[in-house]
Amino acid sequence: MTPLRAMPGLRRVIGLMSGTSLDGVDAAAILTDGTTIAELGPTITLPYTGEFRARLADLLARAPGLDTADADLRAIEATLTEYHAAAVRALGWPADLIGFHGQTILHQPDRRRTWQIGDAARLARATGLSVVHDFRAADVASGGQGAPLAPLYHAALAEALPRPLAILNLGGVANLTLLNADGSIAAADIGPGNGPLDDWVRRLGADMCDRDGRYSAAGRPAGEILAWLLADPFFARPWPKSLDRLAFSARLATSGLMTLGLEDGAATLVAFVAGAAARVAPRPVRWLVTGGGRHNPSLMRGLTETLGVSVAPVEAVGWNGDALEAQCFGFLAARSLAGLPLSLPSTTGVPAPMPGGRVTLPC
Repeated sequence: MTPLRAMPGLRRVIGLMSGTSLDGVDAAAILTDGTTIAELGPTITLPYTGEFRARLADLLARAPGLDTADADLRAIEATLTEYHAAAVRALGWPADLIGFHGQTILHQPDRRRTWQIGDAARLARATGLSVVHDFRAADVASGGQGAPLAPLYHAALAEALPRPLAILNLGGVANLTLLNADGSIAAADIGPGNGPLDDWVRRLGADMCDRDGRYSAAGRPAGEILAWLLADPFFARPWPKSLDRLAFSARLATSGLMTLGLEDGAATLVAFVAGAAARVAPRPVRWLVTGGGRHNPSLMRGLTETLGVSVAPVEAVGWNGDALEAQCFGFLAARSLAGLPLSLPSTTGVPAPMPGGRVTLPC
């Protein structure tokens, strides 16, 4: 690692991420100037309780009609922020900055609206550290999709890897970064991730998710229902594009999925994820998969069989897929303080490379 004194812009950052899978807070340490990655430090995951996860899921369902002064919203936001502060303390790393994504509860870029909850001032007071937050608002206000925001971090992380390369993040939503041979970057949300599959398994009372692919592996996809799902107009839209966590809820509700049993429904939703990935054209020949979905053997097998190319978890190149998004927001926090872009026209559709983020100081 280059000595700190030789890189005056280097910052010790803890990145925090609470994704659309609603499973907990990821915290990751990163030493970076927002351009290069000098070192990746310790990581942890602080799981939510089942009760708090249910409250978050209910909040997402109610978000379109919520008022910002809603008492329940504010109570959930306070608890969410305390989880993040606890994650910082548990990590125990000597940071001088926090990158705080918060929890997305609504994402409607076509209406120039994106909403991440989390009290940055409360987090700064609890930790004594400056907090960079509100990463997506400037992009969306300027006409961009506000997502995905990981591509510039992916590009820095994959600097030494052969290209072209596809990096697929399977969280609640699936998003893809394409690192092209000519050095260009393209990105988009490409379809459902774990979200509909998790919701299905929970709805039928089997578990919190399709753990180890046990339910989807025991079922068979329903071809007509799958075809109906993949006919959603979203898949014909050009890149860049982005999705809300519940974007496919209405189509799923009218698809006939509820006529299926647990296993066949889960298998159909796995095939939906893989089928969405297969809509990417031209199809990259090497895919690295990050996010919680890479732990599901059915999803990984479905991707490999449907894509017909090399598909591997990011651990195959030495990355930590459980920490990647948290590391990303640490990286983006450093970029924000340096005034560097967080997004590009080719990654979010914003008109020009767009800086973003706001800084809240501890009081």
